[in-house]
Amino acid sequence: MLAAYCGCVTETRPAKSEQTRALIVQTALRLFRERGYEATTMRGIAKEAGVSVGNAYYYFGSKEELIQAYYDELQDDHLAACRAVLERERDFAPRLLGVLKARVDTMVPYHQFAGKFFKFAAEPDSPLNPFSAESGPARAAAIAIYREVVDGSTLRIDQDFREELPELLWLYSMGLVLYWVHDSSPGCRKTYLLIERTVPLVNKMVTMSRLPGFKSVTRELVNVIRDVRA
Repeated sequence: MLAAYCGCVTETRPAKSEQTRALIVQTALRLFRERGYEATTMRGIAKEAGVSVGNAYYYFGSKEELIQAYYDELQDDHLAACRAVLERERDFAPRLLGVLKARVDTMVPYHQFAGKFFKFAAEPDSPLNPFSAESGPARAAAIAIYREVVDGSTLRIDQDFREELPELLWLYSMGLVLYWVHDSSPGCRKTYLLIERTVPLVNKMVTMSRLPGFKSVTRELVNVIRDVRA
């Protein structure tokens, strides 16, 4: 009986801990939308969430860590949203189209918030920058989705280019995200249109990469990527 009781406590505490953590994140996102990122403090977040300041800092050492938690949550939502299309489609273009649309679908509820903190995320030395070390786990998770787009498709391309393509697709998606941040059309209609019109172009360029006249260009592109990364 004691063992069963202990097991119950062990299962309950992590669940409550995750609930508290999620509450702090959601409260922070709401305050960022309402007050702006700069004006929101950890003390204010704790007060609105109904937890002590010490408890808030126990889960998150700073506002930046809260945004990283938001990035992680967004990646989980994105993966879940595009799972159906990745399981259903085998051609490269429909897989990429579905994943990019799912990306926007999961971001739409945060559209107003995204515009308010973008100026902080765009600073080169900001931990919120998508290229920062702090954003590394979320960036790796995002690139992994595009690797699944490529590896699960019937696409036939040079192996070196195949290895680098997921990161190129992630960079392409970041350009779309930047456009989405500034998209004021109803329901972000223009962002969806941009995706629908550019995916066929990307598909053509990727497919053409294995043609004799384009192989040297593709190899040079791969070399540039690897030299910059080194």
